[in-house]
Amino acid sequence: MMMECFKLFRENKDGEGKIKKEEEVLTRDGAVDRHGQPAVRGKTGTWVAGVLILVNQGLATLAFFGVGVNLVLFLTRVMGQDNASAANNVSKWTGTVYIFSLLGAFLSDSYWGRYKTCAAFQAIFVLGLAALSLSSYIFLLKPRGCGDEQTQCGPHSTFETAVFYLSIFMIALGNGGYQPTIATFGADQFDEEDPKEGSSKVSFFSYFYLALNLGSLFSNTVLGYFEDEGRWALGFWASTASAALALVLFLCGTPRYRHFRPQGNPLSRFCRVLVSATRKCRIKMDPSEEDLFEVDGGDCSAGGERRILHTRGFKFLDKAAIITPGDFIQEDNNNKKLEPPRNNPWRLCTVTQVEEVKCILRLLPIWLCTILYSVVFTQMASLFVEQGAAMRATVGGFHIPPASMSSFDILSVAAFIFIYRRVLDPVVARVRTKPRGLTQLQRMGIGLIVAVLAMIAAGAVEHFRLKSADKNCSSCEGSSSLSIFWQVPQYVLIGASEVFMYVGQLEFFNGQAPEGLKSFGSALCMTSISLGNYVSSLLVTMVMKFSARDDMPGWIPRNLNRGHLDRFYFLLAALTAADFVFYLLCAKWYQYIEFVRPSSKSDGDGDGNGDGDDA
Repeated sequence: MMMECFKLFRENKDGEGKIKKEEEVLTRDGAVDRHGQPAVRGKTGTWVAGVLILVNQGLATLAFFGVGVNLVLFLTRVMGQDNASAANNVSKWTGTVYIFSLLGAFLSDSYWGRYKTCAAFQAIFVLGLAALSLSSYIFLLKPRGCGDEQTQCGPHSTFETAVFYLSIFMIALGNGGYQPTIATFGADQFDEEDPKEGSSKVSFFSYFYLALNLGSLFSNTVLGYFEDEGRWALGFWASTASAALALVLFLCGTPRYRHFRPQGNPLSRFCRVLVSATRKCRIKMDPSEEDLFEVDGGDCSAGGERRILHTRGFKFLDKAAIITPGDFIQEDNNNKKLEPPRNNPWRLCTVTQVEEVKCILRLLPIWLCTILYSVVFTQMASLFVEQGAAMRATVGGFHIPPASMSSFDILSVAAFIFIYRRVLDPVVARVRTKPRGLTQLQRMGIGLIVAVLAMIAAGAVEHFRLKSADKNCSSCEGSSSLSIFWQVPQYVLIGASEVFMYVGQLEFFNGQAPEGLKSFGSALCMTSISLGNYVSSLLVTMVMKFSARDDMPGWIPRNLNRGHLDRFYFLLAALTAADFVFYLLCAKWYQYIEFVRPSSKSDGDGDGNGDGDDA
């Protein structure tokens, strides 16, 4: 009898140990492998998949900037547009790239999943680049050798112009739909429920932005040089090859990736909350109301969603989670067996569904504050290039392409990521332990301040450039005696501001977005850049309209020597400073949301009444 009891005890212990071992090798965040089974920690994800995605991002960025960084010069030299029109068209095109990020995020979160969305849009991206390369080689670059500083290309037919715009907007669609999804997909490879992988996930966003910038370094130097010399077709074919290689490498990592199942259309969930709350608008809520509706999210290991703890604020929406008579539906299952009553989704919503809507409403003011920063950032691809073209760009007989000056921005990003991660963040963490180090909102606020300094530096350089320029010169290209290297400070400051603003933005929106809207969180970063480009285009148009007089063609004419680009830069500095003041108020008001797994219990009272975060 004793032997049998001992044997049974050992079997139970062995069984418990086996179950515990199985639980330890599975991820805790609900990720699955490509077959839909719970992801095994040692066989999926981590830096093996993360590095593949980083290399993919670097190559795809090289391809994209191989077109984008010199597009303003292509429009002026090849397509025959003036400076203001070219700058506006580049802003609109770049804005369209990031508008398409919303489409990619919607398909990723709702239906396709992140892997399929990345693969599909990368394929469109490659096709667009191939079409641009072919059209440029066959009929845009005529006569042969045109497109450099000396030789303008001839006029183009409506068909040729249409093919060109179709090609670059295919590139916009492919890159735009891919960008927010790949950032989130890369973060998915790290289990944030595990302390070690959670730390790697935070680092991933910095390395992701670094890969993005290093990928564009080759475009801004080597490709920029060839394109500036009129070898546009060669540059475009190099971009096509890079994008194709990026797609192949991405597909090679298929067996290793971790996935999260798409969770359906978020618009319907939002509408249900609004309809439910409106239906119950006459119901009075007890200030201490705690009996709000929530359901068990299921087993986390099988992909269960995280709950969002109830927060104060937007009290009207809480009414959607109040249980009232008539909120449940009783089904009889063909009169054979009564099923348990289920809630009518258009009358009763869970706390998590309500908090999803609150979360997006809280994110919007922060997101709006980032748009004006993107107006500053977009000048690097348009007006900075035109300003550099009007400066002395020859050193020892070697001509420096104006677009290649953005390599100083890239080097600045690499340097400041290292400085922040290895120097600044550890120092601040020692001084400030709660919260530990700089928060994401504080870093974004620092980014705005540095952006103001960048615009002041750009305005000062332009002021001195105008003093040394020949205003009667028919072309402003290279007409100033001021060296193009005087632009270095403004590029370095823009790079420093990106590390604080855009890396902080990626972490903030991805971390604070609800479970089923992670790609949407990354898309918010992209759409702020998009709207920044559109606002920049509108601002340039308004400035040209109100600054143009009979004796002066406006602040940003075709011949910059006759304008006042410095005043435009100072205007942007003033607007960004005002935006920073508004941002401080929004950051103070913001409440960080708290997530909890269905099996977890909150230590607090669950009201989520955290203080706002000082920027």
